[in-house]
Amino acid sequence: MTGGREILHKMKEKACFISSMPDSPASKRITHGSHLVKGKSNHAMEDCLVCEFKQVNNNELGLFAIYDGHMGHDVANYLQTHLFNNILKEHDVWTDTVSATRRAYQKTDKDILEKAFQLGKGGSTAVTAMLINGQTLIVANVGDSRAVISKKGVAQQLSIDHEPNREREIIESKGGFVSNIPGDVPRVDGQLAVARAFGDKSLKRHLSSDPDVAIELIDNDVDLIILASDGLWKVMSNQEAVDCIKNMKDAKAAAKHLSEVAISRKSKDDISCIVVKFQ
Repeated sequence: MTGGREILHKMKEKACFISSMPDSPASKRITHGSHLVKGKSNHAMEDCLVCEFKQVNNNELGLFAIYDGHMGHDVANYLQTHLFNNILKEHDVWTDTVSATRRAYQKTDKDILEKAFQLGKGGSTAVTAMLINGQTLIVANVGDSRAVISKKGVAQQLSIDHEPNREREIIESKGGFVSNIPGDVPRVDGQLAVARAFGDKSLKRHLSSDPDVAIELIDNDVDLIILASDGLWKVMSNQEAVDCIKNMKDAKAAAKHLSEVAISRKSKDDISCIVVKFQ
């Protein structure tokens, strides 16, 4: 398995994708799969993801993340390589995982801003999910990539969509504004359609990279988890996504099916999707 992970890690720059090989045998019948689809825009694919199990300090970790880049894929690529590593380097990651995650998000954004000359002026949303020993799920996010859990077939959103109108007061208190032009989505300073993101140096005075963090205990009611970029959620509700795949056993096939349904519903954006099944 180690060799397979190393090979896939070397391939990630081409595929914008990190995944483990077969699902971990010690993971209580937890399976995972992912799928990426380039949207219809003229720019290159800007979504990246992480989807793997690994052993760290005698803990089995499922590491799942969606990074939806904008104005280029460099920031999303950087997050794919560095964000989980930064979380796991925090001294209290096993004792206060929420605080460790918050600090790692902020540290990673600081690093990205300091490397803006190399990484460019763009940015990225992020939703990360760390499954610890198949029992505890830590979800964090900035932006509008989303995590949804299903319990006995009922969808529950674990992340927060950081839309500009939702955080208008905070943005205005920092000297920014939210545009609401007919026919367009609300935008920070008339530019960005999310209120929190990594990067975006020119807008950073008015943007936050502080994540919302949630803890979810995995019990027998949990059926599946979906992480996806807004290319999926623009055309599908949380419950519709769960209903689409609740009877599918293969997680990778389920992730592909969700992407195909989104395309059939005229989604034009890049779509990245991860499904984790508990069976």
